[in-house]
Amino acid sequence: MTKNTEFYTKRAAELSLRNDCWVDGRFVPALSGQRFETVNPATGAVLAQVARGDAGDIDRAVVSGRAAFGSGVWSGLTPTERKAVLLRWAQLVRDNLEELALLDTLDVGKPISDTLTIDVPGAAAILQWHAEAIDKLYDEIAPTGGRDLAMVRRVPLGVVGVVVPWNFPLDLAIWKIAPALAVGNSVVLKPAEQSPLSALRLAELGSEAGLPAGVLNVVTGFGHEAGRALGLHPDVDCLAFTGSTEIGKLFQGYAGESNMKQVWPETGGKSPCLVFPDADLEAAADKAAWGIFFNQGQVCSANSRLLVHESIAQDMIGRLKARAEALVPGNPLDPSTRLGPMATVEHADRVAGFIEAGRQSGTLVTGGGQLSHGASRAYIQPTIFADVASDAVIVREEIFGPVLVIQTFRDEDEAVALANDTPYGLAASVWTRDITRALSVSDRLNAGTVSINTVDALSPMTPFGGMKQSGFGRDLSLHSFDKYSALKTVWIKY
Repeated sequence: MTKNTEFYTKRAAELSLRNDCWVDGRFVPALSGQRFETVNPATGAVLAQVARGDAGDIDRAVVSGRAAFGSGVWSGLTPTERKAVLLRWAQLVRDNLEELALLDTLDVGKPISDTLTIDVPGAAAILQWHAEAIDKLYDEIAPTGGRDLAMVRRVPLGVVGVVVPWNFPLDLAIWKIAPALAVGNSVVLKPAEQSPLSALRLAELGSEAGLPAGVLNVVTGFGHEAGRALGLHPDVDCLAFTGSTEIGKLFQGYAGESNMKQVWPETGGKSPCLVFPDADLEAAADKAAWGIFFNQGQVCSANSRLLVHESIAQDMIGRLKARAEALVPGNPLDPSTRLGPMATVEHADRVAGFIEAGRQSGTLVTGGGQLSHGASRAYIQPTIFADVASDAVIVREEIFGPVLVIQTFRDEDEAVALANDTPYGLAASVWTRDITRALSVSDRLNAGTVSINTVDALSPMTPFGGMKQSGFGRDLSLHSFDKYSALKTVWIKY
């Protein structure tokens, strides 16, 4: 059968959905017996009744992880032995590409064209990269001199808690799980309640690849129950979080209330895209549109503020308007769809509220509608505002939707001032053919990643994370191993 909408609809109906927690190497219901619904935002249909884990389930997962860590069944393996298991796991992710892609498409409305070509292949590649890196990290010998030998060793922490959001359910889980497991930790993963399905299947594939029981546990449930319990648990050594700044602050508080566990937050963003008059405007428009409308704008590093030199503002507005109007929200199981629904109806309503506020504070260039398809009203038109003051809500707050705000600047100093006038500092983009300007502006921008003549540049070889209230956690690259390990000095006199 041709892989069209009909094919993926039929394939989706045939999926076996895992709906229990994964603890100690097997699926188990929540101790309370309670469940919650996970809903397809494209249709409003209930996909599954998922185990509603709470503090008791988190505790048994942590106990399982601690026992596995203490036994050395994983932590005691050589890096090469752990690498072999993780590489098998990466291949199983590739072997189950279609299933994993459909799970995230169904759970949060991501277009199947994206999950098949970007999300799942990217997750497998990042798992493979961390696996291949782990037996190439060397310990150190300190230059103490004399009859002393001081070894500086990298050792695992123990039990790592991982809390991930719903916008990239599979990818962001692997961003954190891969380095944490590679260095020898056990992991307790709490996926977002809106998107639990791919995490459960991922854990099952990990077991098939050879992960020992207890090394990876997945507890599904709500943030205020299971997530809070993970943050407060006294036997969790480290917690890695991606999500909102508000929740990131809560996890830091949980650490202070409990055992001072390390907390590594990667949080919100309001990233600027600066376009100077000498830029390639066609390329800038293409990438600026992708940078805000990809994944329905549900990207923490989305370039949601377009800062354009006043001499080219009308030109760029026209180019962006044409690109926005060419994107029509549609069925995410249709391979031709490039813009699906928001992850939930509730989130669509939230984004629509920001758009209404924008109508009061700027000029609506295009879009602005909340659309219904069948029983679901989770669809938002690509939306652009111009002539917006810097103190407007849509300029200051993270919308997390397909809403672009365009502002103008007169010179480089004003561009940098506008770009940095935000509590966030996750990403930024600079468009210019002048290499001196590109580098000098990048030096002045408060952002964890500055992309020049592109947007949202990303690779497992470079760290991803932010500054200010975008958090200080770093995913990807060799630096990702730092937050999941400790340095231990072993000093020998001879």
